[in-house]
Amino acid sequence: MAGDLRVELDSLLEESSAACQSRERDTFDSMIGTKSGLVLFGAGGLGRKMLTALRNVRIEPLAFADNKLAGQFVEGVPVLTPREAAKIYGKSATFVVTIWASWADTMREQVETLRAAGCQSVVSFIPLLWKFPSLLPHTQIDLPSRVLEQRDEVRRCFDLWSDEESRQEFVSQLRWRILGDFEALNPPLPNPYWQNDLIRLKRDAVFVDAGAFNGDTIAQFVSFVSGQFRAAYAFEPDQHNLKALEERLSAMPKDIRSRIHIYERAVSDRDYEISFQGGVGASSSSGPGSETVRCVALDTILPEVPDFIKYDIEGFELSGLAGTRQLITEKQPALAVCAYHIQDHIWRIPLLIQSFSQKYRFYLRPHGQIWETVCYAIPA
Repeated sequence: MAGDLRVELDSLLEESSAACQSRERDTFDSMIGTKSGLVLFGAGGLGRKMLTALRNVRIEPLAFADNKLAGQFVEGVPVLTPREAAKIYGKSATFVVTIWASWADTMREQVETLRAAGCQSVVSFIPLLWKFPSLLPHTQIDLPSRVLEQRDEVRRCFDLWSDEESRQEFVSQLRWRILGDFEALNPPLPNPYWQNDLIRLKRDAVFVDAGAFNGDTIAQFVSFVSGQFRAAYAFEPDQHNLKALEERLSAMPKDIRSRIHIYERAVSDRDYEISFQGGVGASSSSGPGSETVRCVALDTILPEVPDFIKYDIEGFELSGLAGTRQLITEKQPALAVCAYHIQDHIWRIPLLIQSFSQKYRFYLRPHGQIWETVCYAIPA
């Protein structure tokens, strides 16, 4: 089976850069054929981003299709119900699915819904982003040619995965990145970070939560170990998230709460300050914003050696790992690292960890609709 996956991997990576760049430009046009005009299915954040990209090249969509906002105008574009949009434009226009969120149906389900309503031409937003890439990268979505530029690293990473499930998931994720093929993706697994077949903790374990958000992962940790742990360290720079985190912890028994330590800090490779976009929940991240937060390296701030570290730090995962290099090299804590914020993190993260220590086994598991893919590094 591993041999079959390697053949599939090599097939994905054999395309020349020139051919790939041509495909990036032409895929959307070949998919829509003779249809004229675009309808954006979904008027939320992604739909509005796509509107911006289209207007940058002087293309105006015919409408949005969105049940929640039907009857309104979004940035000057009329919003119809999907049924109304299908009735008016189903035979003449291309419907672009611009809904991609944890609460939404899968891409297949959304495409099938539109086709059942009478829409003849339905595509995902990915080929349109490839054609007009001014808004790329969009999380891990980027131009396929950028994967091919790193084909040697991709092949090296394939050899790191410790089981068939991980190798299969890796190839599926690459197929999605290179071809935009949602059908290649595997069903998500429950319980991100807390996979019983991978994570085993002693009764006095020390846990570090880098990117603690509202304390949801801390609460899962307490449940996972049935309250039997030495200490937990939660790092969260966003003031709004910190308030929710503290409220969650205040509801826990005093004995448990006393062993959980909160740091109002972002995790990175060194100690410095950074501009920050706060107040957007789980997506709070670095960038032009009204807040300034302090970044710290786990190597220098932790008062004791951790047994398990989880990183969900909105694209700063490589920096966070670099700031944990000494601990990883010398102590090999178990690691769960989000590998979905940037296109190449799915191979760069395990390669970086392996460069720090060769005493790990690597596993890849999907959680949620694509963007919650996690790399697990488990001491051998």
